[in-house]
Amino acid sequence: MVHAFVFAEGKLIERDMDLETIPIFLKDEGVHVWLDLEDPTPEETRRVLEGIFQFHPLAIEDCTTFSPLPKVEVYDDYLFTVIHAVDFDRRDEQFRTSELNLFLGKNFLVTWHREPLKSIGAALDRCTKRAQVARGSDRVAHSILDALVDNYLPVLHEFGDNVNEIETQVLEGGARELAMGRILQLKKEVLLLGQIIRPQLEVLTRFARGEFKIVRAQLVPYYRDICDHLVRYNEMAEQFRDSLNGTMQLYLSVSSNRTAEIVKVLTLITVITTPSMVIASWYGMNFQNMPELVHRWGYLSAIVITLISTLLTIIYLRRRGWM
Repeated sequence: MVHAFVFAEGKLIERDMDLETIPIFLKDEGVHVWLDLEDPTPEETRRVLEGIFQFHPLAIEDCTTFSPLPKVEVYDDYLFTVIHAVDFDRRDEQFRTSELNLFLGKNFLVTWHREPLKSIGAALDRCTKRAQVARGSDRVAHSILDALVDNYLPVLHEFGDNVNEIETQVLEGGARELAMGRILQLKKEVLLLGQIIRPQLEVLTRFARGEFKIVRAQLVPYYRDICDHLVRYNEMAEQFRDSLNGTMQLYLSVSSNRTAEIVKVLTLITVITTPSMVIASWYGMNFQNMPELVHRWGYLSAIVITLISTLLTIIYLRRRGWM
């Protein structure tokens, strides 16, 4: 699906028109064009990327092939950028990324992506409601990237809710096996989150430093603001990692204390039953001269002695503070 937007003097003047008219608009210096290709067919991709704009074959190949890492490359009169949106699924507690490809020229912007992206809709909304946002393709590109990075924040908050939830579960003594599994899963995902954010920061820092002539100097501070957000989000990811490390230490400490309590109880049971086992063992060894055959109170005497010795053992343990 191809969506076409034409802006002039910061206002949207045409949208979703015939692609045959795009080259005509591109010749007009007073307008700039934004083409958004959402899950396009191979024919639509060829028609736009190869036919209308005649982008470099390597850039087209990188665009249509999934790239696990973001990148930015400079061509003759345009920039090719790969960036990733991120989402977090609370059902399986995993991060998922969606690739966004941008071809940024002086008077055009082409975005290519397979999944629907919130940042695209948010950028179009900004462009139609705020005239200054639509004054130039580099402005529109900034709006898209800014919206994409802003969407990291609710994702991080959602992940943080899961981190807080697992901390509460550990403190309240929830299912230990489940808690350990969730801690390991969240630790894995927070490492992945860092691997997502840091490369994006490296790419956008090049925009913030003003390396590219296509991005006008007055817009460099706006791109720098995006980098500042990513730096803050990266710090949040580091805090999540530290929090999970602390949760794991707390879990191990709680498990160790619980094990010590179990060992203590078992030891007390062993000590308390030791007198009865000693008396029973000694008493049961007398097969020829069993006391009950000679003394009618033999069994009763053995039981009384066992109870008294067990009671004295319990009193001793209590006085020593071991019970």
